[in-house]
Amino acid sequence: MEKDRKRDKKMIYLCAISNISSGNCSEDCKFCTQSAHYNTNINIYKEKSIDEIITEAKIAKQNKAVGFCLVTAGKGLNDKKLEYICEVAYIIKKEVEISLIGCNGTASVEQLKELKKAGIENYNHNLETSKEFYPYICSTHTWDERFQTCINVKEVGLNLCTGGILGLGESEKDRYSMLNSIKELNPMSIPLNFYIPNDKLPIKNTQITKDEALFWIKEYRKNFNSMIMIAGGRELIFAEEWIEAINAGANSIVIGNYLTTAGEKINKDLEYIKKYGLEIAKDCNG
Repeated sequence: MEKDRKRDKKMIYLCAISNISSGNCSEDCKFCTQSAHYNTNINIYKEKSIDEIITEAKIAKQNKAVGFCLVTAGKGLNDKKLEYICEVAYIIKKEVEISLIGCNGTASVEQLKELKKAGIENYNHNLETSKEFYPYICSTHTWDERFQTCINVKEVGLNLCTGGILGLGESEKDRYSMLNSIKELNPMSIPLNFYIPNDKLPIKNTQITKDEALFWIKEYRKNFNSMIMIAGGRELIFAEEWIEAINAGANSIVIGNYLTTAGEKINKDLEYIKKYGLEIAKDCNG
């Protein structure tokens, strides 16, 4: 009977983010507060101290996160940034039993191999939107570069996490186009973000409703067995009702803060999970 009750529970995967290098990005992505093209008044720093990152990783583990994502601002990896991320990853793996995710922009096969050697197991590089709509939100690099990085991730044997942002002004056709492109990549995890407006960014409003968000979560679940994460914008779109996203097919959330915006208080999320009888996964395989 106890086993049957456990099987009936919905499994949820928790992930935490550490913004280890923030701001001053050369790219002009119209949705991103880290772009140097827009004066968004975020905290800017080149390298977070390793001690601080280790502390964050330990807190994430204590709060039952199975994944810990090391995020750096900028278009992609260079030698110095690669060396820093590898050092951070190597030390975390010695001190904290948690799955590491790299999120460091465009990356070559050779660079990804180095991350893998250092202990990175997963790599997140979002397509963001459709190939057709991408030129309307970014002019400093192409969507094809993003797609190629995702291919590179799979080539080196890292688990791929790729998704995008809904509510940028894209059409329904664009949303299906992004879904179909993600389908070509067959990722382990699909982060679905909902645009968080900032008055200094060119895109002023979130152009998606809660009902639309639920529709797209259901569409992704119909098309994928992958982990589906409701990430940035969860609080904005769903507020206290994000169980609806879980019931629609999502099975992962980010706990704690996002890159430059505050997330829900962790203890509040954990209480919510308990209230709705969700079972927290103990590792990436459940």
